[in-house]
Amino acid sequence: MNNKPYIIGVTGGSGSGKSFLCQKIINEMDKDKILTILVDSYYKDLSNISFQEREKNNFDHPSSIEFDLLYNHLLQLKQKQPTEIPIYNYKTHTRDKETNTINKKYPIILLEGIFALYDNKIRHFLDNSVFIDVPNKLRRERRLIRDKKSRARTVRSIKEQYTKMVMPMYEKHVKPMKKKSNIIIKKFEKNDNGYVKLMNQIKKIIND
Repeated sequence: MNNKPYIIGVTGGSGSGKSFLCQKIINEMDKDKILTILVDSYYKDLSNISFQEREKNNFDHPSSIEFDLLYNHLLQLKQKQPTEIPIYNYKTHTRDKETNTINKKYPIILLEGIFALYDNKIRHFLDNSVFIDVPNKLRRERRLIRDKKSRARTVRSIKEQYTKMVMPMYEKHVKPMKKKSNIIIKKFEKNDNGYVKLMNQIKKIIND
């Protein structure tokens, strides 16, 4: 096996199951050989503006992500260099002063997020790409449950954001990545060809 890490971009709409898939891969494979990097960690630090102004930011638009920093960190990880991954605070829309230091070498790196494939330079740098294709209704329900539980927001604000920002941004910036993905997954089950292909590929890389 090539001794450099094999980097897989995992994308799909908000609530499509990206995090679930990555965790499932880790649970079923050797967790010590797989690292997940969240694109969300690279949200721009908005500490230079007031909290009221931060709240108005469209976090479902690609301009909210610091792609250059993400790309540089992927380069470092590919070269097996120590890398300082940002820690993002969803409630304050700022980055913590501390970082998540990656010193260990991993055969597999999963880059997970709605914009994992959006940036042209990053997309071409990846070794493989996965798009999770899940109906809008299911994604919307999952987003509602997640944001209520983990981000302390009201149902009304979540639904309003989904309608005004999440869905339009998905149609414009995320959905087009389906045609640029090597693997398309609809279900995380053994009767889904894309899922089986991905799991077999990861297993082969880990076992080589």
